[in-house]
Amino acid sequence: MRLNEILVINTNDYQDDYGQQSSWIEIFNASYGTVDIGGCYISDDPSNLRKYQIPGGDVLTKIKPRQHVIFWADNQPFRGTFHVNFDLMGAEEIIFTKGDGKSIIDRIRIPSALKDSTMANKSYGRIEDGEGSIDGNGDGWEMLERTSASTNNAMVDKTAKPNRMKEMDPYGWMMAVLAMTVVFTALIILYFLFKQISRIYTRPTSRAEGTKAATPAAVAATKPSSDDEVNAAIVAALEMWMESNLLHDEESFVLTITPSRSAWNDKHELLTKLPQMKK
Repeated sequence: MRLNEILVINTNDYQDDYGQQSSWIEIFNASYGTVDIGGCYISDDPSNLRKYQIPGGDVLTKIKPRQHVIFWADNQPFRGTFHVNFDLMGAEEIIFTKGDGKSIIDRIRIPSALKDSTMANKSYGRIEDGEGSIDGNGDGWEMLERTSASTNNAMVDKTAKPNRMKEMDPYGWMMAVLAMTVVFTALIILYFLFKQISRIYTRPTSRAEGTKAATPAAVAATKPSSDDEVNAAIVAALEMWMESNLLHDEESFVLTITPSRSAWNDKHELLTKLPQMKK
């Protein structure tokens, strides 16, 4: 937990739950876990570190990771947990102490200039939330032109990136040139890349190069002789003859039909024949 920002003179700044404008102290949970600050102490007196004890048992004292909480230095503690029993006009230092009332967690000295009427509604805070000194020397702190109660100090008085770009390049010429440069650079890189790849895949193989580079004597040495050609022709003829015999063997063209006899076929023999007149 870190003291993160303080405001001494509040005339038209942040208001409390009662609608009043008072001095306030912002504490920031710089860790990534929830921290219960109930029982801890806040003081403006180094000789009395237990000046105001934060009540325990209040769910609002459980500060979530990277979140802020505001304590009102209005000297009216009866208004609730987050109203301390001192104000900042007479304070020179703010000290945040553990529940033992001895171990100091963080402290910061209040610049005297912050109490001047010209500094009304201007706060003193860390440049980056939770970062900087914790021994009161003010390293990492600065005067803020605008307060940032319950929000990040780094965002105060900082112009958003799109707005800064618009200020630098109102007509968009810089952005156009940058975009075209990126596109054409990428195209040039791709051109050379694909060119190298095409050279690799179109290069002749070593076998083809060896054949091309062969001398006439080497070609003559590998040329088959006349006897080899004759033998190859004979083998091819025998192979064709054997294949033709296997595929077209002789077949018998004699068809034999054996009639079958049955009792039904002999019935005509049992019929009485009519007498026939011979002329």
